[in-house]
Amino acid sequence: MNKTYKIAFGLFLLLIISLAWLESSEPEPVNWTPSYTRSDKIPLGSYIFYESWKQIDPEKIREIKIPPYEYLNKVPENGTYFFLNNYVNFDEDELEDILSWVSNGNTLFISAYNFGEKLEDTLKVELSSFISADGFKSRPALNLVNSNLKFEEALEFDQDLPAVYFEKIDTTTQVVLGTSSFGEKDADNKINFLKTDFGKGQIFLHSAPQAFSNYFLLKNKNYQYSEALLSYLSNNNILWDSYYKSGKGFFTSPLYILLNNRPLKWAYYFVIIAAILFILFEGKRKQRSIPVVEPLQNKSFEFTQTMSQLYIEQKKYHELGLKKISLLMEFIRNSYRLDPSTINEEFYRDLAEKSENSIETTKRLFKMIFNFQKNNENGKVEFFELSQSINTFKTHNGKTGSKS
Repeated sequence: MNKTYKIAFGLFLLLIISLAWLESSEPEPVNWTPSYTRSDKIPLGSYIFYESWKQIDPEKIREIKIPPYEYLNKVPENGTYFFLNNYVNFDEDELEDILSWVSNGNTLFISAYNFGEKLEDTLKVELSSFISADGFKSRPALNLVNSNLKFEEALEFDQDLPAVYFEKIDTTTQVVLGTSSFGEKDADNKINFLKTDFGKGQIFLHSAPQAFSNYFLLKNKNYQYSEALLSYLSNNNILWDSYYKSGKGFFTSPLYILLNNRPLKWAYYFVIIAAILFILFEGKRKQRSIPVVEPLQNKSFEFTQTMSQLYIEQKKYHELGLKKISLLMEFIRNSYRLDPSTINEEFYRDLAEKSENSIETTKRLFKMIFNFQKNNENGKVEFFELSQSINTFKTHNGKTGSKS
């Protein structure tokens, strides 16, 4: 990795760290996700409503965490089955069990924007949504019909959430209990709360679940509206549904706490990004460094010196002279392309011409060689005389020869 590449990578990494820090240090935005779970303290959670209701009589409220179909096919308690969510949709068998349970003298209370097609068909009701042409606002003002419970001024939910109302009801079996009004001038009242007698029991449908949210209950005296709604429920057991909820009533992931804390969440994301960058830039297979292999050195000259020194120490001047002669013959053969095995006048003439020596010098050298070869008693003096003559002959024409 060159220097420019390292600088670019460092700047990119610094940019990622800066963005992560800026994002993690920003104020936590308001979470308007619909939850309606009893433990959620976000604006559209139902923590305040559930805890306040439970404090009145803790023994009356029982939390049901399983599907209604499963619960009602065991040994269900009598009372009021309370559903609070942005939508509730029963399947056919489940709805049949619920309605059978209601007809035996129990109560079904649902507060949602949607009750499911099967229940709406059964009760012959139709829902619709209101959106104001003035800024596309959908902020219903909630009130009740009963003169004993009705507020002097309707309680407005000041956030734009779905404004659902009953466009069609069965007036022969259903009683209007509450309304939603839209518009500041000439308010248009729509039905948002009604009661239906079903067998020996009752069904309450309420189309503004935000009335039970933390945000609504904490503003002014809006809690009085939810108290008025609950006054229609008889003083019996409350079966609080925790199954049909948009929010999670329990942690389903070990990362829940980590991802629900902004600094921890961005630290987690930064670790993932850093790991990906490491894999991309450093995870590639790197070539092992190639060791420097020094070329083999020619030790022939050193070897020759060593061997000649051994011959001299052992006073084998004759043998050393013969090797010197053999090297000369090899030199003549390779350098001058002459055959020293046949020595005659022509050989002397060719060798003298190619080596730039005189014929007399050439003949004198070979006469010394022949005498040295015949005399087995050659000593140091004879060897050095021969060696000097050979070296002089080889270097006469400027060519480098061994001085040994």
